[in-house]
Amino acid sequence: MTVACIIARRLVQAVLVSLLVSTLSFFMMRALPGDAAMRVAAARYGHDLVTARAADAVRAELKLDQPVAIALLSWWRNVLRLDLGTSAVTAAPVVDEVSHQLGCTIRLALASMGIALVAGPLIGLLCGLWPGGAFDQIWRALAAAIRAVPPFILGLLLIVAFSVEMAALPAAGTLDSTSLILPAITLAVGLTAGLIRVARDALKSVTESGYFAFARTKGLSLGQALVRHGLRNAAVPVTAYVGVQLAFLIEGVVAVETLFAWPGIGHALVHAIYARDVPMIQGTVMAMALLFIALSALADLAILAIDPRRR
Repeated sequence: MTVACIIARRLVQAVLVSLLVSTLSFFMMRALPGDAAMRVAAARYGHDLVTARAADAVRAELKLDQPVAIALLSWWRNVLRLDLGTSAVTAAPVVDEVSHQLGCTIRLALASMGIALVAGPLIGLLCGLWPGGAFDQIWRALAAAIRAVPPFILGLLLIVAFSVEMAALPAAGTLDSTSLILPAITLAVGLTAGLIRVARDALKSVTESGYFAFARTKGLSLGQALVRHGLRNAAVPVTAYVGVQLAFLIEGVVAVETLFAWPGIGHALVHAIYARDVPMIQGTVMAMALLFIALSALADLAILAIDPRRR
């Protein structure tokens, strides 16, 4: 497989996934009970000031009384023209809103991925070098326990510990760079736990292989055999796992950003759903899907660079 094949496949996947997820979100919002025009009017003018006349004006403005088929065809036509429309609440272009929010989400994702990629493989490699030892058993148990904790529960525990009790870090918002620490740790912990187990099993498989035993037989020390033959082979399953777990990362963004009031696409998606802002929902969902595809493509390219046998 070549780089061009990977990029072409991901581009086709990006187009199909964008149309699919935006269409599904369109029908899901149409299926929700209640008056969408009233929700949008309440988001615009406030719940205390909204009236039936304001809701009727919003309904006429946004053409919410259109047949479903016509509204869906209009959306598809705009997407093919790379036009995501305007927000039903703020009247700002969806592209501008999503671009700003996506930057905050990428910043949070990079911070959490950085933490996970430093801690997870390192601990996993140490466990894999001496499988069955006390260090290995302790970290395997911790990893299993951590993976069982939902991100929002872990985030609440961190807020109580570091914001309420110790008053060391801000609980929410983006006042300064320290506001990134707690949400990044919350997202990174689950990914780190998975990386520990995958890196441990990958290195254990490498050290038990015939080529690694032959490298030691040639007179190479443990460190030399690891550098020349072990780490690169163990990196392939670790990189593949990171690519798969990006879905977990993007899924966790919605809960974590909402919990910590981080102004990313997950936080915006929750508010858009509450306000029935369909253009924002569709644009945000598309951005999340495209982000997942882009990160998966990067993982595929990294595996291709690490393992020349796949070329």
